[in-house]
Amino acid sequence: MAALDRKSLNAGKYSVEFSKASSKPPVRILQIGDGNFLRAFVDWLVDVTNGTGLFNGRVTIAQPLSRGIADMLNAQEGLYTTLLRGVQGGKTVEYRRVISCVDNALNPYSQWGEMLACAKDATLRFVVSNTTEAGIAYSEEAYTPEACQNSFPAKVTALLFARFQALGGTEKTGLVFLPCELIEANGTNLRRFVLQYAEAWKLPADFVAWVNEHNYFCNTLVDRIVPGFPKDEAEALYAKFGYTDPLLVTAEPFLLWVIEGPKAIAEEIPLHKAGAGAEVVWTDDLQPYRTRKVRILNGAHTASSLGSYSAGLDTVQEMTEDGVVSKFLHRVMFDEIVPFVPLPDAERKAYADTIMERFANPHIRHELISISLNSVSKWKVRVLPTVKDFVKANGKAPAGLSFSLAALINFYHGKFDAAGEFAGERAKGSYPIKDNAEVLKAMADAWASWKSDADTAALVKKILADTSLWAEDLNQVAGLAEQVVSGLNAIKAKGVAAAMAAIA
Repeated sequence: MAALDRKSLNAGKYSVEFSKASSKPPVRILQIGDGNFLRAFVDWLVDVTNGTGLFNGRVTIAQPLSRGIADMLNAQEGLYTTLLRGVQGGKTVEYRRVISCVDNALNPYSQWGEMLACAKDATLRFVVSNTTEAGIAYSEEAYTPEACQNSFPAKVTALLFARFQALGGTEKTGLVFLPCELIEANGTNLRRFVLQYAEAWKLPADFVAWVNEHNYFCNTLVDRIVPGFPKDEAEALYAKFGYTDPLLVTAEPFLLWVIEGPKAIAEEIPLHKAGAGAEVVWTDDLQPYRTRKVRILNGAHTASSLGSYSAGLDTVQEMTEDGVVSKFLHRVMFDEIVPFVPLPDAERKAYADTIMERFANPHIRHELISISLNSVSKWKVRVLPTVKDFVKANGKAPAGLSFSLAALINFYHGKFDAAGEFAGERAKGSYPIKDNAEVLKAMADAWASWKSDADTAALVKKILADTSLWAEDLNQVAGLAEQVVSGLNAIKAKGVAAAMAAIA
């Protein structure tokens, strides 16, 4: 079977929706991030908006790491398929679209010159990103104008300085940043670190003034469940489509993008007019949206996924169908998370009900192991604030969310192999543990001295005290350490499922 290609697509060989441009639009968007989420969220949304005739722009995608899919994207002429599937209003929804707005894909570690050229292009206006929750951070590194910087904010600083030198520091040359990393004040923090690098690198004052005055760093919130490539049904889907597509990405129909920024910018990139069921909101205050989404949807994901995976489950749908896990999930969701979301009770409960329906979507396969990426930073951002609110109200940590931290620590009980990969073991076999190198080393060091239940208290105390993981000593959170120790000992004694059943 032939691969997806632009000539066949334009000739109408495939029965699929796509945006056919009469001419090649300019690159208006630089996307730092090549993962499934951005491709099924931002690029899908841009492509749909292009198709309405309301926007006329293409996207250059840059890998955030030295390893990525730039070569695969270029081999497919920037094309790939999105498949949206779900249940809405009791009806099955399926919507397939070939995304054709991607102009080029780059590996900045080997194509830094091309990356700089993109930054210097006067038609470029927007920069979107998703480098995970851990991506927007500051780490000391020297300015290397001829080579790719390491951290994401350092890359942005170098690109902005190159643009400033090439085009000058005017209002017209400023860029709009729409970071999709799921941290609070993502745009504000990105701007802060850019300015910190500018100071560390002793960049000129007029550049700093231009960054402050003519570049927008918008805080944003994104919401769409994106399981990614459907490996178990790929061949059947290829046969149905009439072409192969190793970049195929599946997602749910639901899409929400809340952007905190000037509404005048919205008219430059009118994604809010795309339709197709997408909701894009420009607002002066996204905090209520963020708290609702991060604590309820993402918090419930993070609180339940690692324990469920260690118990032998593989997908979010399986979580909702398992008697023990579904009971645990319901308790955590409605007894420990929802009461501390600062919204009217009816609104927060209705949103939680919607989330449970989305979790149970039978048409998408959301792998728990994919949710496990960078779980330490996720737990800190998504779960810890609720734990603190619960403690403030009740004088002790919540049982379910405390157990979720025990399950996280158990999930990170792994070791490095000869190739330097960190892996854990469950009954079904080994599994990869993906996180920052510093996090993996901290977990490996902590587990190295653990032999039995007698060592658990010391293990938990060491991990909770590690401020490099949590930015504070979690031993100071009332009742948390004791419950984590109890939960971890129960997991090691009788398995995750039985331990979770006792909590639920």
